[in-house]
Amino acid sequence: MPRVPLACLALLTAVFAVAPRAGVQPPASAALPETLRETGLYADWDARRVDGRHLAFSPQYPLWTDGAEKSRWLSLPPGTWIDASDPDAWEFPVGTRVWKEFRFHGQPAETRMIERTAEGWRYASYAWRPDGTATLVPARGILNSVEIRDGVRHAIPSRTDCAACHEAGPSRLLGVSALQLSSDRDPLAPHAERVPDGGVTLDDLLARGLVRNLPASLRQRAPRIDAPSPLARAALGYLHGNCGMCHTGAGEMASLGFVLHHALAGQAGVLPPAMATTLDQPSHFRSAAHPDVDVRIAPGQPDASMLIARMSSRHPVLQMPPLGSRLVDEEAVTLLRRWVAEETSPLRHTRAR
Repeated sequence: MPRVPLACLALLTAVFAVAPRAGVQPPASAALPETLRETGLYADWDARRVDGRHLAFSPQYPLWTDGAEKSRWLSLPPGTWIDASDPDAWEFPVGTRVWKEFRFHGQPAETRMIERTAEGWRYASYAWRPDGTATLVPARGILNSVEIRDGVRHAIPSRTDCAACHEAGPSRLLGVSALQLSSDRDPLAPHAERVPDGGVTLDDLLARGLVRNLPASLRQRAPRIDAPSPLARAALGYLHGNCGMCHTGAGEMASLGFVLHHALAGQAGVLPPAMATTLDQPSHFRSAAHPDVDVRIAPGQPDASMLIARMSSRHPVLQMPPLGSRLVDEEAVTLLRRWVAEETSPLRHTRAR
C-alpha cells in the first residue's frame, strides 16, 4: 500500500440543460469564491438555512475523518441529470457541486466544495472562524486547524491532496454512487449514518429523473455488496469507502494487484476482489515495526496481516489511508480484526446465498 500519488484541480456552472456530452463548452471558470457564503450553499446565510434546491445525502460507507460529524449536499444545474450507464463511474453534468461540512464537538470546522467545470473538477475548502464566517483556505491547506482531542488537531487538506483521492478512482464524487446511495443500507457499517431528513437515496434520484441509464439489474434490486456474510459485507464496505478510491486495480497502482474498490458491474458469482487480492497475498510493503508480517491478510490471523497493521497505525510512514486522518478508527479496526479472525480461513471462502 504505497503512498497515494498526488494530482491536480479545476471549475464552473452549466448553461445547457442536458447530461454532459462532447462538444459542450460553457464559459471558462471563474475564480474560487473567497467565502463559503458566496458558493451558493445557503439560501439565508445569517440563518444558516441551506438552499432547498440542494439535495442532502449520506453514503452508507462514510469516510473516517477522526470522528467528525458530517453533512453533505449535492447540487445539479436545472434540467440536468447524472448518466449512470457505468454504475461505478457516474458521469456528472458540468456545474455539479457537492459540499461537505465537518463538525467537531458540535461546531463546524470546515466545509469542502467540489465542482465540475468545463475544464474538469476543482476543489475548495472553507475554514470556519470563531466569528461565524467561513473563508477560503489557501491551496496548501491548513496543517493544524481545530483541536479534535488531547492536542490532536484536524488537518484541512491541500487542494493537491483533495485531488489525490478524488482523481485516483473511476468517480470524482466518492460518496455519490449507486452503492453508496443504495436504499439497501448496511446495518453493520462502521459509523453508519441515517439518511438525513429530506435527504435522497438512489431510489429518489431515479424517481426524479436525476439519475438515468442505470443498468436494469440495479433498478430491479437495490445495489449491495454480495459478500459471504453480514460481517464480511460490512468489512468490504468499509474498505471500499475508505481505501477503494485509490486501490481500484487500475491506473498508477495497477501493478500492485491490490483491489479494495467494490465494483457493481461484472462481479456476480465471483469472490469479491477485496478478498481475492488480499487473502494470503504477499504484501509489497515491509515494516520494521512488523518484521514478520509479509502478507496483506493472513487468513484467520489479524496480528499477522499487514492491512490490519497499517490501519492500526498513525505513524506517517506506516498509516493507511495516508491522508485525511490523525486518529486510528478503532471501531473499524475492531470490525476488520473480527472479520479476519472469524471468517477468512480457507474453509470460509464461500459465496453468500
